[in-house]
Amino acid sequence: MVVAGFVAPYLLETTARFVQAAAALPGTRLAVITAEPADRLPPGLRDSLSGHWRVDDPLDPAQIEWAVRGLSGQLGPVQRLLAVLEQLQVPVAQVREHLGIPGMDPATARNFRDKDQMKTVLRAAGVPCARHRLASSAADAEGFAAEAGFPLVVKPPAGAGAKSTFRLDGPGELKAWLEMAPPDPARPAQIEEFLTGDEGSYDSVMIDGQIVWDSVSNYLPTPLEVLRNPWMQWVVLLPRDVAGPEYAGIRQVAPAALKALGLGSGLTHMEWFRRPDGTVAVSEVGARPPGAQITSMLCYVHDFDCYRAWARLMIDGGFDPPERRWSAGTVYLRGQGAGQVKAIRGLDRLPPEVTSLIVDARLPSPGQQSSGSYEGDGHITVRHPDTAVVTGALKQLVTTVRVELG
Repeated sequence: MVVAGFVAPYLLETTARFVQAAAALPGTRLAVITAEPADRLPPGLRDSLSGHWRVDDPLDPAQIEWAVRGLSGQLGPVQRLLAVLEQLQVPVAQVREHLGIPGMDPATARNFRDKDQMKTVLRAAGVPCARHRLASSAADAEGFAAEAGFPLVVKPPAGAGAKSTFRLDGPGELKAWLEMAPPDPARPAQIEEFLTGDEGSYDSVMIDGQIVWDSVSNYLPTPLEVLRNPWMQWVVLLPRDVAGPEYAGIRQVAPAALKALGLGSGLTHMEWFRRPDGTVAVSEVGARPPGAQITSMLCYVHDFDCYRAWARLMIDGGFDPPERRWSAGTVYLRGQGAGQVKAIRGLDRLPPEVTSLIVDARLPSPGQQSSGSYEGDGHITVRHPDTAVVTGALKQLVTTVRVELG
């Protein structure tokens, strides 16, 4: 029997699904470390847990360690410690190291978490990625702009996904950014050359330094373009066939990138570009499951439970590579206008050949406040064995369905 602790600040829908999958593993006693009181956990989840420990700050390694020690006194020594949030990977690794719990160590976790350090490691290993600088002053940023030219991308050095990321197209925008949020030693900014081309993600499982399974997805359009245009709805497509020449570049580069960052075993999510000349470049990598519904889409294209597979990989080190049988795609519905959701338009105009492909949908309710996020106010996922059919359905969805705000 393995005693495992799962650090989950709040048991929101996706996080709760990962926790539930870990709790259901045979031979596992799972305890959750969270800011949520026990009586606020979802009833079905609460009944499946062997322990619960509430902390005020689940991102604080000292509080995580206190919780692990307390749970060890209740359940026996905690033998695995896991989390899905990117912000937790370093503190959880620190606690693992201090208590002698197997898993990713702090140095490796920092390679994935600190975007400046990540790119320094990748470039030293010969992995293609953007030129970059960690700017701690306006002079740093201006000096890099003079070297690299425009456009540039600015992001927090410990960001997650595309949050707080934006593009600078020229000296005027650089000046405006420096006046609005000047970097300083206490709050540096990651500044990079802007990569152009097609963007997607590469998700993979590595065991003992070898990739045993992978998946590729395409972003249409790129997340940064979506962030610059709040009205824009977008798509993530998982093609059925990922063995073709169009993905050969990233499948050649990815193993070297993960080894350079120090990963031994785990599931990672890599953002990458295919440049106009066909060469590829790594944007950034997270040592965690993918967000933006991609984990759920991996379930759909392989007919397997990716949530459970990740939990098993983290707890007992096992993984059975699934067969890819389908293509799937998700449209992210973003509100048009501002304020609360007034209505959802266009659903009644979707033809049966599109609605019959829908396998998952979360539609916003009238009256709810718009999220304002790049993931939008809802989503619709479709699936079919033929990638072309999925692509056509996504095009109809993204051009027909509208969330009206007001």
